Amino acid sequence: MSAHRLRLRFVPDGTEVRVPSGTAVFDAASWNGIAIDSTCGGYGTCKKCKVRVLSGEVAVSDVDPRAFSAAELADGWRLACRATAGADLVIEVPPLQTRPKAALAGVGRHVILRPSVQKRHLVLPEPTLEDQRSDLQRVLDAIDDLEPEPSLELLRTLGATLRSSGFDVTAVVVGEELLDVEPGDTTARRFTIAFDLGTTTVVATLLDLDSGQPLAVSSMLNRQQPFGADVITRISATMLDPGALELLRLRASETLAELTGEVCDEAGVDPAEVYEVTVCGNVTMMQLALGIDPEPLSMAPFVVSTHRLPPARASDFGVEVHPRAPAFVFPSIGAYVGGDIVAGILATGLTRDRRVRLFIDVGTNSEIALGSSERVLACAAPAGPAFEAAQIRCGVRAADGAIEAVRIAGEELSLQVIGDAEPIGICGSGLVDAVAELVGCGLLDHSGRFIPDDVAAAAHPGLCERLTMIGKERVFVLHWRGEDPAESVFLSQRDVRELQFAKASIATGWQILLRELGLEPGDIAQVLLAGSFGSFLTPASAVRIGLVPKLALPRIVTAGNVAGEGAKIAALSARERAEAAAILREVEYVELSGRADFNDLFIDQLSFPG
Repeated sequence: MSAHRLRLRFVPDGTEVRVPSGTAVFDAASWNGIAIDSTCGGYGTCKKCKVRVLSGEVAVSDVDPRAFSAAELADGWRLACRATAGADLVIEVPPLQTRPKAALAGVGRHVILRPSVQKRHLVLPEPTLEDQRSDLQRVLDAIDDLEPEPSLELLRTLGATLRSSGFDVTAVVVGEELLDVEPGDTTARRFTIAFDLGTTTVVATLLDLDSGQPLAVSSMLNRQQPFGADVITRISATMLDPGALELLRLRASETLAELTGEVCDEAGVDPAEVYEVTVCGNVTMMQLALGIDPEPLSMAPFVVSTHRLPPARASDFGVEVHPRAPAFVFPSIGAYVGGDIVAGILATGLTRDRRVRLFIDVGTNSEIALGSSERVLACAAPAGPAFEAAQIRCGVRAADGAIEAVRIAGEELSLQVIGDAEPIGICGSGLVDAVAELVGCGLLDHSGRFIPDDVAAAAHPGLCERLTMIGKERVFVLHWRGEDPAESVFLSQRDVRELQFAKASIATGWQILLRELGLEPGDIAQVLLAGSFGSFLTPASAVRIGLVPKLALPRIVTAGNVAGEGAKIAALSARERAEAAAILREVEYVELSGRADFNDLFIDQLSFPG
């Protein structure tokens, strides 16, 4: 069963939301677009987020008496950031007096800036014989609204920093840690990096925590590539060679370190001013990056080392920023529904929306989530490498020369090629388009077979010459290079079969989730296609081949790199991390392998829709 959710109704506008038990009222409001005054980022210091509990019980926090009189407390007034929902509540929200800083991130989400990184400029009284407080106590007394803990490394330099700066310093607090004490006033500069550690591509986004805006973005191929194109081959590498795990860890560190240098150089930011990083990725990528043995992930019963990693630092990932910068790592739901999907669910607001929505991250291992604020299920569908164009005869990565879109109008075939270059092959989105167009014009039947030559000649005289043979295999030539089909860019019968198996696996996944929720395809209000491949997929083609339910095209949305967006959201708001934790508790994982109904459904999904 899913975790217990409570009903909160906000007046005077009457908005009713459902949130996990234990959620702060402030978070419940901001997650659902209800603005409450705040300037401190939800730390209880500005005392502006005043709300009144009209129905239900909310305990008085240790900060509330500083903001309200005894009579006001008795009348239900509380600070929203410290008011924890433990029962159904009715909350009165006063009119907004200030406009909180917010950033647009994820899929149309406004994220209130509440970064974990806080800075306080302090001008401290110097010690005297009458005031012999310790250096640390002197700093902590000046930031009495927070109770951070220092590290031994900080204490080694604290005394020298205070005296060299004339006791004019800036305290850097990250979460519960007094991370640093810097000379002078550095409050205007605080940065973080959000990493999307993908199997193929790694993306780094440098964010200004004062404005919430990205300052630089950089991406590169994961340097683990020589060990295999997918997670299974990389896990196999660690099983075959005892030294491979350390090499894979180092390659991940090199990738992240290079990207860090690139984004900091581009924005003119000293890496030491990056006080925290957030990292999302699938379970295998996270375990390899941290040197955790991934072998149990590769065989039944598919066990992860932990769903929630212990506290980590940026240095554990080989990232050279502030030497004590912590790393927030997204939790995982299952062995093949990892932190990247939790980040994607956070970015899309899937667990907060009353509408039923279907989220698909299309790739070699395709992750699927379906549901609404009432209940969400997730599964992993092993689609194979077709969408990445691996094992496709003329398959190439999405780079210059790759056919990324195909259209057939009457007897005319047109291609869209990345970089407007001479076609050298076909990438995943082009593969889906090509098959969808060939099914649409009838050159491929609904079983996935090319139609006979005589039928093709009668039906499509302008296209039939493209339907030919290479050896004993029938192919459709997309781009001629000379007269030899084998030297051209073509789609083979085997390529079609590869795509059929991939799309059938994904379609079976969402069909099973629909069954589990007792829903029909028509109940789905929106389909979100995510991931580096899903972002370029044409919705019409996805419907035509049966990859997604047959819905009106405006209801099928390409959501982009929502994993990276989720990493950005977590970087901008420590409060949003509570929702990431709630996602881990609430989303139910459905294991497809071993299900009695999987094979029958899979076979049904192999054919292309009529």
